[in-house]
Amino acid sequence: MNKVYKTILSVSAATVVAVAALTPVIVNAWGDSSNGRKTYTLEQINKGDLGEKITFNSITNGKIGDERNFVGAKVAGAKVSTWNANEIKVKDGETYTIRLFVHNNSPRGMQAIAKGVKATFSIPTNVAKSQTIVGYLDSSNATPNRYWDEVTLTADENVYLEYVDGSAEFKNNKGTFKIPNEVITSGATLGYTSMNGEIPGCYEYSGVLTIDVKVHSSVAAKLSKQVRIKGTKTWSESVEAKVGDEVEYQIEYVNLLAEQVKNVMIRDILPTNVEYVADSTYLYNSNYKDGVKLADNTVTTTGINIGDYNAKGNAYVRFTGKVVDKTMACGKNQLVNWANVTVSGSSLKNAVYKDDASVLVNKTCKDEPVNPTPVNPDKPSEEIPTTIVNTGAGTIATGAIGAGSVVTTLGYYLSSRKKLM
Repeated sequence: MNKVYKTILSVSAATVVAVAALTPVIVNAWGDSSNGRKTYTLEQINKGDLGEKITFNSITNGKIGDERNFVGAKVAGAKVSTWNANEIKVKDGETYTIRLFVHNNSPRGMQAIAKGVKATFSIPTNVAKSQTIVGYLDSSNATPNRYWDEVTLTADENVYLEYVDGSAEFKNNKGTFKIPNEVITSGATLGYTSMNGEIPGCYEYSGVLTIDVKVHSSVAAKLSKQVRIKGTKTWSESVEAKVGDEVEYQIEYVNLLAEQVKNVMIRDILPTNVEYVADSTYLYNSNYKDGVKLADNTVTTTGINIGDYNAKGNAYVRFTGKVVDKTMACGKNQLVNWANVTVSGSSLKNAVYKDDASVLVNKTCKDEPVNPTPVNPDKPSEEIPTTIVNTGAGTIATGAIGAGSVVTTLGYYLSSRKKLM
């Protein structure tokens, strides 16, 4: 027997997980592979106007209002029921949740299972005051078989959107399912009881796909710093070590501008109780995928010039440090290690970006009690400036590769931004 939406709508809101109310607005950003799909009211669906056809997000007076506005945004963690369907004003440093509502409009339940259901988010990679995220929904046996909608994030200054790694989730009445990062590249398969691409018709089988994006203003580069005990394989933001251990640091640089940047300078500032291990610096990029040892040892002093990089070009710099005891206090010591990158491009002045990683050392003293809480972090003696004047190959010692050649990356971007192993 066919189900009718009059009955479904009488069920409490708790039966439809994560489907928040959306204030009706003028639809102006949606589309589909039919160049304008037919829409329905709940009353028309209940009368059987849809017939045996399977279609998605085409009800104009449904639970989220007009379902053609199926992509929306709000501040991550905000306890509000309304999603911004077409535009939202964003701020530097804040994270926003992007939602894609998925509803097979057929009232026939298991008799109308959509096949090959897949969703994709397209996130801009440029720097601009207005960033439009497009959400796509596909199904092999639906009519039409592709749907899309968008939401625009606007700011008072140029911003870059960073996808929060691992944030994709699909929620329905069966629970919350983790969705792979491919949802922002090639697309990810959805489902009901499992992510097998099959979603029956009716609201009780609907769901919400969400991802998080973080807003960065005036961003020209991505810089990530991680650490691990030498000989291990797992990178992290901090690691526990003891005096005498050698630790490996990894600095990832990505050019986020839509243009080439020249003479990218990377410098690492070690804390007092970590010493640089000579001849341990390696560079990885498209020219040196297996890494190349740098001929000098200036990564922790004047810095190294890793060359020129086109849009999305990236590189990894690795080196080794040794934990020593020069000024450690009894108890827990946090050895904070800062990395910074200086980039230059035609659309910006010299700019510096930084990130840090920590080595945690617990020092036990025989004649003194151990501190139950960390002492003041062992920070570098030099403060990292927000801007650097007169930086570039002419004023900062160049890190040499072999005879001193400068690397140019031709738009190479390591697959899925995964860390080297």
